[in-house]
Amino acid sequence: MDKLEELLSLLKKKEDEKQKNTVLWVLAIIGAVAAVAGIAFAVYRFFAPDYLEDFEEDFDDDYDDYFEDEEK
Repeated sequence: MDKLEELLSLLKKKEDEKQKNTVLWVLAIIGAVAAVAGIAFAVYRFFAPDYLEDFEEDFDDDYDDYFEDEEK
């Protein structure tokens, strides 16, 4: 009877290891996809021009001229 229980426990242990291995693979794939997406976003942000920065600089310059004219 002990041999039978031992075999059943080994079988259950092996099934648990398979399930843990599957979960590990799923998490590894999700992590790899997230890493690739993060790298792609970083490269995009690095190479994409920042149009808003130029607009804000022009906007500030317009108001500076207005206040200088008022003081005179």
